[in-house]
Amino acid sequence: MNPSPRRHRLAAAASFVLLAYATQAQSLEPTAAGNPAPAIERTAPPKPPVRTRAASTTAKSAAEAAQPSALTADLFYEILMGEITARSGDPGSGYSLVLDAARRLRDGKLFQRAVEIALQSRSGDAAISAARAWQEALPNSRDARRIELQILIALNRISETVEPLRAEVAATSQIERPLLMAVIARTYGRATDKKLAASVVEQALVDELKSPTTGGLAWATVGRLRLNAGDPSGALDAARQGQAIDPASEAPSALALDLIDPGQPLAEPIVTRYLANNPKASPDLRVAYARTLVENRRFSDATAQLQTLTTARPELAEPWLLLGSLQMQARQEAAAESSLKRYVDLMTAPGQSQDAGDVADRKRGLTQAYLVLSQLAERRKDFQAADRWVSRIDSSDNQSAIQGRRASLLAKQGKLPQARELLRALPERTAEERKQKLLAETQLLREAKQYQAAYDLLAQAAAAAPNDGDLVYDQAMMAEKLNRLDDMERLLRRLMTLKPESQNAYNALGYSFADRKIRLDEARTLIQKAVQLAPEDPFIADSLGWVEFRLGNTAEAIRIFEAAYKSRADAEIGAHFGEVLWSVGQKDRAIAIWKEALLTEPENETLQETLKRLRVKP
Repeated sequence: MNPSPRRHRLAAAASFVLLAYATQAQSLEPTAAGNPAPAIERTAPPKPPVRTRAASTTAKSAAEAAQPSALTADLFYEILMGEITARSGDPGSGYSLVLDAARRLRDGKLFQRAVEIALQSRSGDAAISAARAWQEALPNSRDARRIELQILIALNRISETVEPLRAEVAATSQIERPLLMAVIARTYGRATDKKLAASVVEQALVDELKSPTTGGLAWATVGRLRLNAGDPSGALDAARQGQAIDPASEAPSALALDLIDPGQPLAEPIVTRYLANNPKASPDLRVAYARTLVENRRFSDATAQLQTLTTARPELAEPWLLLGSLQMQARQEAAAESSLKRYVDLMTAPGQSQDAGDVADRKRGLTQAYLVLSQLAERRKDFQAADRWVSRIDSSDNQSAIQGRRASLLAKQGKLPQARELLRALPERTAEERKQKLLAETQLLREAKQYQAAYDLLAQAAAAAPNDGDLVYDQAMMAEKLNRLDDMERLLRRLMTLKPESQNAYNALGYSFADRKIRLDEARTLIQKAVQLAPEDPFIADSLGWVEFRLGNTAEAIRIFEAAYKSRADAEIGAHFGEVLWSVGQKDRAIAIWKEALLTEPENETLQETLKRLRVKP
């Protein structure tokens, strides 16, 4: 509940009361548009019939003449004393006076004030009593019911909300049901006992769950609460029942979208069935489905969904950006450039929203599009075009990113000194900015294979900040590139001392031993320590699979690589996984994985070295 702000100080209490009752005679429960909006949001009151000014004035005069005010001097004094008492540090007595006056006058504003006083004094039971007294006096008041619901949920008395929630749903128009269901899912989702919350909402929605008109939406609401309670199987069952009773409802498929996972194979058919049977399905749902497919590394399926959407709704901008990014990743340069230019045209056309959020989203999207277009130009060695695309990025928030990209383009053209100067010209307003500039320059040197210069730069920075773990780690990696294994091990051991929980230090040292086929038992111990620190990291799993392969445990290595590559289809993981499969004769599968890796990162050093050593051209 969000009580309305108390606008008047104690000295103005009398004015407050007079204002509240100036129009008492017009209605026993005046419409209070300024009443606090409860958690279960109210619907708009019905519009009164249109009447002429003369008729309205006549009716008003008649009502005033027929209904003298119920506010007596004694009641006025009681209300005034209730306010003064509540504001003077005795909310209990003030609450009783105001609630008594509310009952006698049967006035919604006074009941609401009694609830507010109870809440301000942190008395939940008193607030509930006032809300229920309000409903007894004014049985048709939706405000009273909503406030009772809100307080019960806040007090975690979830089991008491079945009937008031059922009544609130029944009183809500069909057009407002989607909003109400979203509020129910969000509000009950915050309950402490989440399983109970899901059960209570299911009981309250028992009639809606059976209706072909509301069943899809109601089951989706129940399913979201089941999912929130850690019951994905129950959520999936709710999505299936929702779609069965109302195939045209989008809500069950939106729920199923959140359930798509290898462990839930029945979730995705709910989404695909809805999209196939509803040509006018929300574009947002199809975009969300495409994003889910991308997260699961199903790039071709995601591309197909986006192509369907851009064909049907070419005026929508976002799908073009996603489609262009996927096409670029698939090395479909011409198609990617066309899609991204279409996105830019749509987003820079006149008449765009000037809402602050929309402007920020548009800037982010255009920055991404310009960077990808720059990369496409770079691929075809058109460095001038690449720079032109970068220059179109709004520089107000992206100066470092722009200069970093331009420096990279200069370095690719063999202009490394100019690239370094460009980075060094960036401002250093904070120590973190200074560090990021140095790391960006180091990356340029690394890409140019000037490992010694990068090592020296990092050594100089580490001397000034000897406890900076990032600098120590990067210097160790440069030592590894220089084949200075003693220096690498010394630096990584130092990092383990500085940051005992640094999984990267254990992983890097263990992997370097495994890759060189030395100290393999120690390598496995180091990598297992990294796995303990970061059990979900697919790159650390890659190192563990590699050391098992080096130790001759090929079956175990394949098991580890299967999971790691499924989690993250990275080019380096693919290179290692393919080699292990190649070694046991699964050459077709190895080649398929290498081909996929080449699509995502064709210049990957490990991948290129593996293919060259094995003399394979996938």
